[in-house]
This record gives sequence, C-alpha cells and structure tokens, in this order.
Amino acid sequence: MMSWIGWLIIACEIGFWVFVLAGLVTRYIFKKKKLSMILFICTPLIDLVLLFATYIDLVNGAVAEFVHGLAAIYIGISVVYGKQMIAWADKQFAYRFSGGERPVKKKLYGMEYAREERKGWYRHFFAYIIGASILGMILLSIGFSEQTAELIRPLNVWTVVIVIDFLISFSYTVFPKRAND
Repeated sequence: MMSWIGWLIIACEIGFWVFVLAGLVTRYIFKKKKLSMILFICTPLIDLVLLFATYIDLVNGAVAEFVHGLAAIYIGISVVYGKQMIAWADKQFAYRFSGGERPVKKKLYGMEYAREERKGWYRHFFAYIIGASILGMILLSIGFSEQTAELIRPLNVWTVVIVIDFLISFSYTVFPKRAND
C-alpha cells in the first residue's frame, strides 16, 4: 500500500498540470495575462509543499520509504524541466485555441542532433544534482539511520538511469544520427 507521501506526489503532479492548464485558459481564453502569470508562478509552490511535507513526515519519525526519496527526484525534475514543460504546453495551447503558429519540431541530424542530446543529458544531470542535494540535506539534518536508509535506494536507481542516459546521449557524438535513421 502506498503511503500518503506517494499520494501527495501524485497530487502534486496533478496540481502542477492544473495550475498550468488554468494559466493557459486564463491567458488565451479569458485574455488575463497577469492572472495567468500568477497561476504559472504557483507551480513551484507545489514543490515547496511536497518538500516541506516530506521533511516534516521524516522529522516526526516516519520510516523513510522509496516514495520519500522519489519526492526529491520529483522536485529535481520539476525544477529543471518545469519551465520547458510549461513552454511546450503554451505553444500547443496557443496553436489549438488562440490561432498561434503550429508547433513544429525541427528534425535534427549529425552534430546538431548530438548537441541537443548532450544538452538534454546536462538538464537531466542538473535535476539529478538537485534531487541528490535535497536527499543529502535531509540526511544531514535528520541523520543517517535505519529510519532514513531507504532514501538512498531511489538515488541508486536514478544513478543507474543517469549513467544509461549519458551513454545514449553521448553516443550520438561518436555515432551521429543520419538523415535516413
């Protein structure tokens, strides 16, 4: 059975998209640009709620579960990719509901594609550093014990993922993607 922190992570992800959608509707349907910016600014507050709840849960003696570590991963990804996800949603919404330009993803090949793959990995690594730092700060403040040992497991999994992502992303530098791939 999933703990309440797991449910909170799900609620935060839903909340993120609710604020994004509300911001887009407010901007493009109701033409309230300032209000839409306020709604977009609320998205990082969701991360603070999750961080605070996770920390308080552990300080109050909860035994760390995988989802407590997952909360730090979620926050790292949200901080690094949040603006990019909002920009993507903004372009899609503008096109579909406000006569904006059709979003077209440029097809990249060769070293240009390799550069974009490396940039993606650097973003992923930055998210990893943020998530790992959050876990580190929690461990430093609460202490490493049986209560907090489970916080390391999600970081171990993410470390494997970041290494695999590195190998794939940087392989395009050595083996560039060709136009017919």
